[in-house]
Formats: sequence, structure tokens, C-alpha cells
Amino acid sequence: MKVIFDRAELVTAVSNVQRAVSTKNTIPALEGILIKTQKDKAILTGYDLDIGIRTEIPATVIEEGEIILSAKLFSDMVKRLPDNTVTLETDDKLVSYIHSGVADYQIIGMSSYEFPELPTFDTIESFYIDSPTLKNMIKQTGYAISDNMSKPIYTGSLFELKAGYLNVVSIDGFRMAVRKEKIGTDAAFSFIVPGKTLGEIQKLNSSEESRVQIIVGKKHVVFNVENYSVISRLIEGKFIEYEGTIPKGAATKLKVKTKDISAAVERMSLLTSEKMQSPVRVIVADEGIKLHCTTVVGKASDYVEIPFEGDEVEIGFNTKYLLDALKNADTDELVFEFNGSLKPLKILPTSGDSFVFLVVPMRLA
Repeated sequence: MKVIFDRAELVTAVSNVQRAVSTKNTIPALEGILIKTQKDKAILTGYDLDIGIRTEIPATVIEEGEIILSAKLFSDMVKRLPDNTVTLETDDKLVSYIHSGVADYQIIGMSSYEFPELPTFDTIESFYIDSPTLKNMIKQTGYAISDNMSKPIYTGSLFELKAGYLNVVSIDGFRMAVRKEKIGTDAAFSFIVPGKTLGEIQKLNSSEESRVQIIVGKKHVVFNVENYSVISRLIEGKFIEYEGTIPKGAATKLKVKTKDISAAVERMSLLTSEKMQSPVRVIVADEGIKLHCTTVVGKASDYVEIPFEGDEVEIGFNTKYLLDALKNADTDELVFEFNGSLKPLKILPTSGDSFVFLVVPMRLA
């Protein structure tokens, strides 16, 4: 194989594909990137048996072939090469010669036959969604994905299509995030995508005008994002009937400025840490929200003047969980709905129903 790359395009492709490469695996080939050349392009693939990322980049192919190269070593090399072009040549002993400007490397590759095939599957359903919209949906729900492997079903997000809408739902037992968007399909089905996969999709660069094709099978899903294909296993199991957990109505309701309430909660969080999970005490009364926090470090209090409707309420929250919800709201104002001190806080946009965030309270002493 002999091929000439534009270095900038190669660096970008290797950096993205490398994120699907296994760092510790009993199969050495999975620690590498598979490079195949065809006519006027090169195909780069990384795969760790759970998630695979494949891309195509233009290249001047002098002799077609394929090779597996160490992902970390190859990535470190191409990032530091001095010229705008990179020549990669391999011989029949799997020795790879990398040349750029005055720099030359020789490294040992592996046979492409050792690289596992990416999964193939029968398509159950496929649909399109604007790339910026999908990334926004992932961002606004990703913070509530669980990292508790004892309940693997919640280490991903539910994708639910019904009535012409796509709902993305994440739950970790302490908060829930639901993001809703109208899309052009009347299909009705659902699947659960691992959080790691969603994080990789969010990192891929794409234009504002691009659309993502999502192809769903029984056990796998493919996200086609411009010239990248991300294939992932799905999480199997039954997701909670999330709609039934969302409180109906509100005993207390108020409209808050996102910036003001976030700043107040952040000031309370200065006294808390992972080792000191003392709740921030939130009191809705007397035309405003009073905040108090007491830990072994000290005490803090704050006040935000906000008129409210309904009953007065006193409730406690983990400051991190409350801040995560506030930071992932993309509106200047929010609606807070309370139903007593033991029911979750419901956070909504002031108009429409594009998202619903729930934050479970902490018991107050």
C-alpha cells in the first residue's frame, strides 16, 4: 500500500476515530486503527466491540492496500509531522514507512485480517434529524445519564419516537431530563443508546446545515454524521415508564430568571463538596426564594425576589443536581413547579414543552 494524505485531514480523522479504540484489550488489533485505501480515498476505522467509528477522507492512492496501526502511536506521529502532506507506505512484512517533509518513521503494523468486522444488521427503522438539534438534545439530557453499572439500563438515554416527535430521556435516580423535538416521521418505536456513544456523537464536528441519519436494528444503531459513521450496540432491557413519574399540576408555581437562580445556588455550593452532601434549603415564601446551606465548613444564605403562585414550600436539594439542570436549560427564564417538600421539582420552559427536568429533593433535618 502507498498513499498520500493531506496532514490536517488525516489528523482530524485519526483523532475522531481513535476515540472508539480500546486502550486495554486482549485482542491487540482493537488497540489500532484499520486503514484501507480505495481509488481516491482512505477509510479509517476504530472499534472496541461496543462502539465503532468509521470515516472516509480523500487521498492520493498510488497502491491500494490495508493495514492496522497502533492508534496512539500513529496519532502522536501525525500530529507532530512537519509538512502539509503525509506519505504512508507498507511492505509485505507489515512494516509501515511514514514520511512528511524531513521526518521519517518506520513502525510495525498488523494484518487487517485480525481486525473484527463491524456489526451488520437488518434495519428496523431509520429517520433523519438536524445535526445541531440532535446535539442539543444529547447535551440537555446527557447530564442525567447514570454511571451506576448495577442498573445498566440507565447508563444510556431512551430514544422514543411517537406521534411525530422524538423524545430523548435520561434518568439516574436523582434527576430526570426529557427533551422533545418534532421530526418528520410517524414511526412509533424506542431504543436505548449508551451514554458513551452519545458523547462521541456530540464531539464530532458537523455543519449547521447537516442532517444525521439514524438507522436502528434489533441490537445496534448507526448514526451517520456527514462523513462519519458511528455504530453502537444498544442497551437491552425495559426503561421506566417515565411519563408516569412526572408530577401533574403544581401546588407552587413561579417564573425565575435562569441566571439569577443559578448564581444564587452556585454561591451556596461553595460550602459543599462530594464529601459534604449537605442540602441547600430552599424556602419559597414572602414573594421570593430564600436559600440556606449549613456544612462543617460554615453557613451561607441568599435571597432571590420572585413572586409565586400557590402554597409556601420548604425543600432541600443537592446543589450539584440542581445546578446541572439549570446549566442545561437553554432559556433565559424557567418555570419552577413544586408539589410539597417530598416530590421532585419540575423545571420547564416558559413556553412550549421542549424539555422537562426533574430534580429529586433531599430530606431536611
